Amino acid sequence: MRTTAENPPPPAGDTSLPAAERRRWWQRPWMAPLGLVVVLFLAFSLPPYLIGDPAQSRVPQPPGFPAHYPLLVAHVMFSSIAMLTCFMQVWPWFRQRHPVVHRYLGRTYVFAGVLPAGLTGLVIGALTPFGPVLAVSNVMLALLWLAFTATGYRMARQRRYVEHRRWMLRSFALTFSILTNRIWGVIVTVALGPSLETTFQGNETMFTWTISGLSGWLGWTVILLVVEWWLERGRTRKRPTRARRAPDLTPVS
Repeated sequence: MRTTAENPPPPAGDTSLPAAERRRWWQRPWMAPLGLVVVLFLAFSLPPYLIGDPAQSRVPQPPGFPAHYPLLVAHVMFSSIAMLTCFMQVWPWFRQRHPVVHRYLGRTYVFAGVLPAGLTGLVIGALTPFGPVLAVSNVMLALLWLAFTATGYRMARQRRYVEHRRWMLRSFALTFSILTNRIWGVIVTVALGPSLETTFQGNETMFTWTISGLSGWLGWTVILLVVEWWLERGRTRKRPTRARRAPDLTPVS
C-alpha cells in the first residue's frame, strides 16, 4: 500500500515540520524524568527474578500451579524489554533522527516485549492470588495491551502512520500502567488504612484484595483515559476551520 497524503511517513530531520515537532532533545523536559523513573523501577523490580528463587518473588505462588513462577519471571523480563524499547519509541527526537533504529526497536517492542509479556500476563493475571477483582483487571489489561499493539503494528505495515501513532500511544499508556499502578496502590492504602478495623473488620486478606483490585483498575484506566483525552484534544485543535466567504467587491453599475 502506498503512502498517502493523509498518512505520510515520519520524516527524519525534516525542517518543514512544525516547530513543536522539530524540538531538540533537551526541549522535551518530560523525557529525562520518565527515563530515570524507568531505570529506577527496573533496578528495583528485576533483581528478585534474576536469581531463580521463588521465595524472593513479590507475588505469592498460587497453590497447585507450579508453572506460575517461571511464567511470572518470563512476564517480568519481557515487560522490561517492552518498557525500555517503548521509552525510546515515544522520544520524538530519537524517532525523527534515527528512523531505521526506530523501526527495529518497534519490532523488538512488539515481538520481544508486548506479545510474550501479554500472553504470559493473561495466565498469571487470571490466576492472581490477590482476588477476582484484580484478576478481571489483569485479563482486560493484557487483552487490550495485545490488541492495541497489534493494531498499531498493522497500521505501520500499511503505512498509515497517523493511526499507527495513535494506537501505539494507547499501547504506551498500558505499558507504563505498571508505574501508575504502584502510585495508586500507595494512595489507596493511605486512604483505606484507617478503615482496616472498621470497614474490613480487621480482615487483612480482604483489605489487601481491595487495595490490589482498586489500584489494578485505576492503574491502567486513568492513564488510558488521559491519553484518549490528549489524542482527541490534538485532533480537535488540528481540525481545519471552514473558510469564510469572500465579500463581493464587484462595483455596482
